[in-house]
Amino acid sequence: MEERDVHGHYAELAAEYDEHWVYGPDYVPWMAGRIAEALRLGPTDRIADIGSGTGLFAREVAKQLQPRHPILCIDPSEAMLGQLGTPPPADLTPVVASAEGIADGQTRLPYEQLDAMWLKESVHHVADPAHTLHGLADHLAPGGRLLVVMLPTTIQYPLFEAALTRFEELQPDPAVIEGHLRAAGLEAGLSYVEHELRIDRDKYLAMVRARYMSLLSTFSDSEIEKGIEEMQVAHPEPVLGFPDRFAFVLGRRGGGPK
Repeated sequence: MEERDVHGHYAELAAEYDEHWVYGPDYVPWMAGRIAEALRLGPTDRIADIGSGTGLFAREVAKQLQPRHPILCIDPSEAMLGQLGTPPPADLTPVVASAEGIADGQTRLPYEQLDAMWLKESVHHVADPAHTLHGLADHLAPGGRLLVVMLPTTIQYPLFEAALTRFEELQPDPAVIEGHLRAAGLEAGLSYVEHELRIDRDKYLAMVRARYMSLLSTFSDSEIEKGIEEMQVAHPEPVLGFPDRFAFVLGRRGGGPK
């Protein structure tokens, strides 16, 4: 297995990231809507997207919510945040920082406290999730909410077998993340949402070749090509259909309005 260079992976992928993640026209609005619904977002909330990347979901949340305070797009990759535009939209504020840096107070945020924050498919990049989530929870105002959106421990993606096996080896358990939020003093709960994906096979193979998932950065070029050959045999159909299931781990700080 190759050593994962997460920062390098996203720097290389930045210009094409949104293209790889937009499975279809309804995917991003659907996910953004589920995030806003789970966090019970309101226009006056002070909000942060931790590990926002290009701001793909924050941009859509802002479109749906029309926030009075810009949503903080926090990511350690300047290349990814650069995709927000120059200047960025008025309703989004880029912050170059890691989740760990925010949690440990190394980076000062524009808002003294946050009413809501989410981490979408970024918690598996955190070296010490318990410590980092505790530090992030400390930034919540009374009644503030923290949402971790992550894949479950098994997925039904049409990937090659070695990739699916490695995913199961590396993916954190959502129940463990829920425990971390409870240990951080939050009321926590775990639920699941699911979206049916249909995507052109050739497009999906191109996404795998481009390593659209950070997991795929652990495979060499030859391993990726071998895996794609395996996928072509297993999935001759021109359009791939598969469920995209996510764990929503929600924590809420006591106090504030219900």
